[in-house]
Amino acid sequence: MSIQSQLVQTAQRAYREKMFAATSGNLSVFDRESGKIYITPGSFPYEKMTPEDIMAIDLDGNILEGKHSPSSEWRMHAAIYRADKCVNAIVHTHSPYATAFAVVHRPIPPVLIETQIFLNGGVECAEYATPGTFAVGENAVPCLKDGRGGCLLNNHGALAVGKDLNEARTRAQYIEDSARIYHYALQIGEPVVLAKL
Repeated sequence: MSIQSQLVQTAQRAYREKMFAATSGNLSVFDRESGKIYITPGSFPYEKMTPEDIMAIDLDGNILEGKHSPSSEWRMHAAIYRADKCVNAIVHTHSPYATAFAVVHRPIPPVLIETQIFLNGGVECAEYATPGTFAVGENAVPCLKDGRGGCLLNNHGALAVGKDLNEARTRAQYIEDSARIYHYALQIGEPVVLAKL
């Protein structure tokens, strides 16, 4: 399956799972060999998206392939790809539970074993930056240190990274699941944080 097809399939699945609404959120894959970032187009309905709608740009945002504009968050993706050579895919969501914690600037501690295994610890909060700027990605980079699988973007959403699109997608799902369980646990009592594996 082509990278473009993988991106469309993953984006549409995330849309059906309500990981983002309308045309929010964005996904990308970086082919380091060619220097191309394959990224979802900006303001384009996911239910209508086809592989031909996926854009290819370089790290400076120059359009290499495609008939649309790339996601307005392409700078965030480029900043992370520049900073971390182990990241080859990014899934940025506005999933409701994770975004709720991002809105109150509250990190999600490792309260589930899955958080430890798939995210390599808790989910930290990245300082707010204006959407569409390089600073969004640059502020996220410190939260991804030590192999962390993702972070919250304050007042914005959630970000998951991976060596490939499947890993990034899985991590995005676990960020939302951890946020949901942590939210429920807070209604009952004080959640117990797991020790580092």
